[in-house]
Amino acid sequence: MELSHRLLEQFVTVVEEGHVGRAAERLRMRQPPLSQALQRLERALGATLLVREARGVRPTPAGEAFAEDARRLLEAQQAAVERVRRIADGTEGVLRVGCAGALAYSFPAELLRVTAAQLPGLRIHMHQGPDTHIAELVRDGRCDLGFVREPVPTTRTPPGPKPQESDELIIVPGFFTERIIVALPTAHPLAQADDLDLAELRGDSFVLPEPLSMPGLAARAAAACREAGFEPRVGGSCDDVTSALGYVATGLCVTLVPEGVRHFSPPGIAYVPLRTPSAQMISSIAAIHRPGADRAVHRVLALLDEAPQP
Repeated sequence: MELSHRLLEQFVTVVEEGHVGRAAERLRMRQPPLSQALQRLERALGATLLVREARGVRPTPAGEAFAEDARRLLEAQQAAVERVRRIADGTEGVLRVGCAGALAYSFPAELLRVTAAQLPGLRIHMHQGPDTHIAELVRDGRCDLGFVREPVPTTRTPPGPKPQESDELIIVPGFFTERIIVALPTAHPLAQADDLDLAELRGDSFVLPEPLSMPGLAARAAAACREAGFEPRVGGSCDDVTSALGYVATGLCVTLVPEGVRHFSPPGIAYVPLRTPSAQMISSIAAIHRPGADRAVHRVLALLDEAPQP
């Protein structure tokens, strides 16, 4: 016999009322079908659950134990229904978020702060990697939401003013921006400067991001150097910002990095802003997700859109 939600509810109601007639009224049903359901339940369990008396019914010891367990089952069922509704509504569950490169040094703190305050039932699992890796994680369904530098890696449609679909991704361009600054060895003559012109570094060796791993930052660094009137002398290359900082810390190279990395930096590095930064030195960040993303993705994007930029 199947112990349905309705049958458990009927039995618990009879125990709480102590009377089959009053329980039937509360359940909005006729008394004979309720009495028959109770009899079938007792036969199926092979135990007497209720003692019939002149003024009503009372549970046997077995009936009291079954009523207690039935209440727990009903509560668990209701909790499961409410939880799945919250998950479907984007207020509970797990959201897998990928942050590209140096964004992971500053952006997650804001993301976690906002979601903890507004969506406390939503847990965030963070992933970090190059722009191309994060884009692939989102595209393959291993991440629900990603934040990468524009242009989004391997997309065929250039960024525009509105969300667009490309390579099976929904792209929200210009989600926020970050300033690009110079990372120098602390022994560099310009390490203590308040600011500098990029042209002042024409004689230095640069560690440059690999275009396949960080296409947005690589393109901006090369364009900014050309605008400053020189081609950067390549002293090394890297797949991520952490590797670039390792080069700089050795004293061998300089590089261009997002400003957020200065808060989580190894020793031996100084950060100096550009005196007159070109438009190339403002990096635009896009949010990406798959079509038909869960409500949690849209809720988090809406919250971040309202919050101050990190």
